[in-house]
Amino acid sequence: MKIIAGVDEVGRGSLIGPVYAAAVILNRSVNYKILKDSKTLTKEKREILFNYIKKNSIWATGRASVKEIDKINILQASLLAMKRAIKKLKKKPSQILIDGNKIPDLKNYNLRAIVKGDQKIPSISAASIIAKVTRDNFIKTLAKKNKGYHWDQNFGYGTNQHLKAIKKLGVNKHHRKTFSPISKLKKHNI
Repeated sequence: MKIIAGVDEVGRGSLIGPVYAAAVILNRSVNYKILKDSKTLTKEKREILFNYIKKNSIWATGRASVKEIDKINILQASLLAMKRAIKKLKKKPSQILIDGNKIPDLKNYNLRAIVKGDQKIPSISAASIIAKVTRDNFIKTLAKKNKGYHWDQNFGYGTNQHLKAIKKLGVNKHHRKTFSPISKLKKHNI
């Protein structure tokens, strides 16, 4: 029997925190029709599906830190997070379907990139949900320790609210220093 894993990442465009990836092998009993790209779901629906997927699949997450993102760039860090998620799976898949047009460098794995895979392939949709909810939960924890940036609302993305907070409070260790506008603000000692 062919074991297929779906892989997706989340947090590439955020100005803060790690980039996360998830790898998911769905049980055959899963209702594929309810699985959608995490970006199209409400927060409540994502939470429900997150728990459903966790109970009905083999799954793992991986992440790449802010330091790694700043050192190797966001694309390479995303691929690294994917690689970590895949290697943490308790079962080795016979095929791995990855959202996007790039695949991580992993020997002895059958990898295939699928553009807009999170909208087409249920296991990739499931991975997008696991990655999104896992990262969001991590960012909410950071928000409690870093008041004033409103990360519990903007999740570190470059919203007006977040940019105003950076100008007021400055750049901190969770910000990706190589990302514009952070790099521009750092030049001006903000």
